[in-house]
Amino acid sequence: MQTNNKMAVVPVGKLIWQMSLPPLISMFLQYSYNLIDSAFVARLSENALTAVSLSFPITTLMNAASIWIGVNVLIAGYLGERKQDEANITVTHGLLLAFGIGALLNLLSLLIMKPYFRAFTNNEEIYQLSIAYMSVCSFMQIPNMVHIAIQKMIQGTGNMVAPMWFQIAGVVVNFVFDPLLIFGIGVFPAMGIRGAAVATVAGYLLSMILAFALLLGKKQKVRIKIKGFHLQKWLIGRIFTLGLPSFIMNALSSFMVTFVNFFLVAYSDTAIAFFGAYFKVQQLIVMTVNGLIQGCLPIMRFNYGAGNRDRLHSAFCYGTALVSGMMILGTLTVILFPAQLLGLFTASESMRSFGISAMRIMAVSYLFCGWSTMISTYLQATEQVFPSMLIQLLRQFLLLISFMWGLEKLLKITGIWLSFPVTETATFVLALLIFRAGRKTETLCSGTKTQ
Repeated sequence: MQTNNKMAVVPVGKLIWQMSLPPLISMFLQYSYNLIDSAFVARLSENALTAVSLSFPITTLMNAASIWIGVNVLIAGYLGERKQDEANITVTHGLLLAFGIGALLNLLSLLIMKPYFRAFTNNEEIYQLSIAYMSVCSFMQIPNMVHIAIQKMIQGTGNMVAPMWFQIAGVVVNFVFDPLLIFGIGVFPAMGIRGAAVATVAGYLLSMILAFALLLGKKQKVRIKIKGFHLQKWLIGRIFTLGLPSFIMNALSSFMVTFVNFFLVAYSDTAIAFFGAYFKVQQLIVMTVNGLIQGCLPIMRFNYGAGNRDRLHSAFCYGTALVSGMMILGTLTVILFPAQLLGLFTASESMRSFGISAMRIMAVSYLFCGWSTMISTYLQATEQVFPSMLIQLLRQFLLLISFMWGLEKLLKITGIWLSFPVTETATFVLALLIFRAGRKTETLCSGTKTQ
C-alpha cells in the first residue's frame, strides 16, 4: 500500500542517504569517466583534447535533452496521490518521447557539427579530429535518452539502487574500451579519438539494454501501459514542463561553454583545451553533488503531493546541509591541487602558466552554485517552475555572460575566470530572495523536525 511507501515513513535524514547515495555514486562514476576519457585523449595530443573540448557543448546539450523528460517528478507525485494507472501511462509516454526525440537529435547533431566546428577553429587538424569524434558520438543519443528516461521512472518509485547498476555497467564498458580502442591494445585497432567515441556509444547501448530488462521485471512498481493507451497532449506538456528546470540547468552548461569558447578563441587553442579539461573536473564535482540533489527531489515531490509539508521542508534543509559539505570539499580539492589535476591532462607548460591560478579562482564558485541549485530543485518539486528556471538562467546565462563581457574588457583573460565566482555569488543572493518571497528560510528550517 502507498501509505507504507518509504518516502512517507522513513526518517528524513536516513531516507536522503538511502535515496541519494546511489545516484551520487552513479554521477561520480559517470563524470569520472568523462574526465578520464579526456585524459586518455590528451595523451594523443593537445589538439585532440581541444577537439573533445569543442565537442563538449554538443554532447552536453544531448545529455540535457535526455534529462528533460521529467517522468520522475510526475511518477513520484502520482504514487504519492495513489494514482497507479496515471503513473503507468506516464511511463509509456516517457518511453515514446525518449525514442522519438533521441532519433531527431541524432540527426540534428550530424547536420550541425560541420558549421559548428568551423565557427571555432581554423586549425584543420582540430577540425578533422572534432568531426571524427562527433560523427560517432551522435549515435549515443537514442540509447542515452532511453536509459535515462527509464532511470528516472524507477527513481520516481523510490528505488534509487537498481538504476545505479545499469549505469555503472555502461561506465565500466567505457573505462575498459577507452584505452583499448584509442591506442589499439591487443587485438583491437588503434582508432585514436574515434575510439573514445565508440567506447562512449557502446556504454550507453549496454545501459539501455539493461534498463529495459529492469523495467520489464515483475517487481517494478510501475509498468508500461499498452492496453487502451493513447497519446495525451496535456500529459506530454506536463512531462516537458516539470523536466524543464533540469533541462535548462544542463542545457545552459552547453551554451555557457560555447560562449566561453567564443571569448577564449581570441586568446589561443590552448585556452580552449584548458577550459575543456577544467570543466571536466568541475562537472565531476558539481554533477556528483547533483546526484545527491536528485535523491532529494523525489522525496520533496512525494511529500508535496502527499501534503506532508514538514517532511518536505525537512528534506530541503537536510539536503542543503549535505550539499554544503560536499561543495566545500570540492572547492578545497581544486584550490589545493590544481597542478596535479592539470597533470591528468598532460598539460603543457603554457597551459599551466595560466591554468593553475584560473582553477583556483573558478573553484570559489562551487558552494554558491550548490545552494542556488538546491533552492531551484525545491521550487521544481513544489511546481514553481518559472522561478526554478529563472535561477538557472541567471547563473549560467544572463548574469554570467554579462559579467564575463564586462570583466574580460577590464581584466582580459583573468576577467573570464573571475566572472564565475562573481556570477554564482550574485545568483545565490537573488535565489534566496526568490525563495524567501514564498516562505522565510529561517521559519522553514527552524520548523524542521527529524521525522
